[in-house]
Amino acid sequence: MAETVGVDPTTLRLEQLGELRGRGGGVPWVLERARGGAQQLHDSAPELARRTVRVHEVERPALVLGSTQPDEIVDAVALASAGLELARRRSGGGAVLLTPGDQVWIDVTVPAGDPLWDDDVERATWWIGRWWSSTLEQPATHHDRGVSDRALGRLACFAAVGPGELSVAGRKVLGVSQRRTREGARFQCVAYLRWDHEPLRAVLRAGEQGAALSAALSNRAGAWPVPSSDVWSVVEGLTAHLP
Repeated sequence: MAETVGVDPTTLRLEQLGELRGRGGGVPWVLERARGGAQQLHDSAPELARRTVRVHEVERPALVLGSTQPDEIVDAVALASAGLELARRRSGGGAVLLTPGDQVWIDVTVPAGDPLWDDDVERATWWIGRWWSSTLEQPATHHDRGVSDRALGRLACFAAVGPGELSVAGRKVLGVSQRRTREGARFQCVAYLRWDHEPLRAVLRAGEQGAALSAALSNRAGAWPVPSSDVWSVVEGLTAHLP
């Protein structure tokens, strides 16, 4: 059985980069940058009492499981061979592979009662997808209700499309998971700068769903459709379009 890797939290590096105003000039946002291992980054949640955009930069490759996924879906031998840490997030959904420099991972927090807060769990994510798509020059499809394929989505995040997520030309390009408390909501957003489904598929045990999972990851997922290999150029575009 695979076990979640524990990492010394003292090596996490967190910086506050300043305060931003949205396009309407209303409630301010705090911009932060965090660097460390995947488990550290997931465990170091931004404060829910204020609007925050935190940019996460993983320093080591890792496979991240959703909150309800069993360890048994991980091929421990393949995981070790690939040199991947195993981490777990507190939000739901399927597995995500994180590699230094290969994805844009942003956590956004909104306090309860904020104008962006919504009691409807699915509707609460809609502004996230619209915010990301506002930086694109090509049309994106917004997914609002339900999950396109619950069985595959339970295995890998990018094998299905859920509320708040985006597709471009039939390929999912933005993954969103959510954790809510009475204090606020934390939205975890991932978009890949380079997409290769094979490293992820190689470490997951999908059983009878293996062929369907491979097909979904290969044909229905893709990279963020902006010609950039730089995380921060994507971040700059996003912060310029904050609501």
